[in-house]
Amino acid sequence: MATPTTAPNGGVFPGPGVPGQGFPGSGLPGSGLPTAGGPGQLPEPEPAPAPPPRKQWYGFGLLGPRRQRHEVPPEQFESLALPIGDDGIVIGADGQGQPAVLGLHRPTPFNVLLVGGLWTAQVIGLRAVATGARVTVETGRQQMWTTLAQAANNNQQCITLHDVGRVPPQGASVSSPVLVIRDAGMRPPRGRVTAAPWQSVLTLLPYLSPVAPRLMENAGLVGVQRVSPDEAQQIGRIMGLPEVDVSALSTLADGVTLWCTRHARLYVATQPTDAESGLLGAPRRMD
Repeated sequence: MATPTTAPNGGVFPGPGVPGQGFPGSGLPGSGLPTAGGPGQLPEPEPAPAPPPRKQWYGFGLLGPRRQRHEVPPEQFESLALPIGDDGIVIGADGQGQPAVLGLHRPTPFNVLLVGGLWTAQVIGLRAVATGARVTVETGRQQMWTTLAQAANNNQQCITLHDVGRVPPQGASVSSPVLVIRDAGMRPPRGRVTAAPWQSVLTLLPYLSPVAPRLMENAGLVGVQRVSPDEAQQIGRIMGLPEVDVSALSTLADGVTLWCTRHARLYVATQPTDAESGLLGAPRRMD
């Protein structure tokens, strides 16, 4: 068997019977590699060719990787729908069991009148805090609101209490909406703080009073809980309610509210969560 011979530069000569064939790295003719630059020096590899430059969209960065387009046939469009409703506070469920949403945070002034119980107003205030809003309560009975405010204020002033006529400017904005709840009795005076962009005002009346017609005229939404038949007749005349709704107002269960405008009506049943039940108790019309 032929014995390979070592070349002076460290390569290997082809052995007998292997004419013209070298070994990798030999740097000799017939090896298929370039000749080394000197004794004991391996040849420098040729640099790899540079990739072609990628086309740029000025202002939009580099073009991303190309993928096959995802297409959905029209008959499957409904499967992409999200089960959400309007933006606002979930105040209960309607007659079909669907969530009823009260949109309080608006870029325009919004007044709400609630002829009903303190319990419903407090639930609305508590749920407004859960949406990130600040709640300001103008009340002559702060003892009825203190427990709620202490529970909601977790190292932050989420609910603030003020005497009637002593509410300071709130500085509402799109990033910090405000709900002002006016719990000022049967004849609430004109407030210093009124509805403004991103600042809604909810006025609570325990029962119908002489100022109720004026408040209903100025309200964008009116909520009515159980009232007497005479009060129901008066509310029906002001709001233009059909007789069937007028008759129902004196028989509403606790926690049920008729939210209405002059063009639309919706009955909503407010059910408390476990945390709300522990804090406020069961739904009730009387305070």
